[in-house]
Amino acid sequence: MITIDLDSADPLFNQLVKQIKQAIENKQLRPSDALPSIRQLAADLDINAKTVAKAYRLLERDNVIESQGYRGTFVRADAEKNIQVDIKAWLNQTLAEDIEKYRSAGLTDSEIRIAFNAALSNTSSSTPTN
Repeated sequence: MITIDLDSADPLFNQLVKQIKQAIENKQLRPSDALPSIRQLAADLDINAKTVAKAYRLLERDNVIESQGYRGTFVRADAEKNIQVDIKAWLNQTLAEDIEKYRSAGLTDSEIRIAFNAALSNTSSSTPTN
């Protein structure tokens, strides 16, 4: 079902994400369907398991799949509505809107960049480790 183009400029993990989302959209994968394990899919595609793990993490973050521990990884019940969500586009738009507010308030790009980096550093260092 999944094919990898090693000559593509598109990163391998992104190819996996797109193809899994497409399989859900085309009803080749349905809610509650099990996905291959990371190791199995990596072996089948002859790619690094870390690449598959990254794709699965992104799909899980986007609420397309869910890991159920030792039981495996499955397509979420609401996956079809979530495959259309582009979190990067949302992030870019939200940041652009915020930056415009800061510029309107008279801040320079340099001041915004410094404040953003400081906030990002503070957020990452104070993130709870559950």
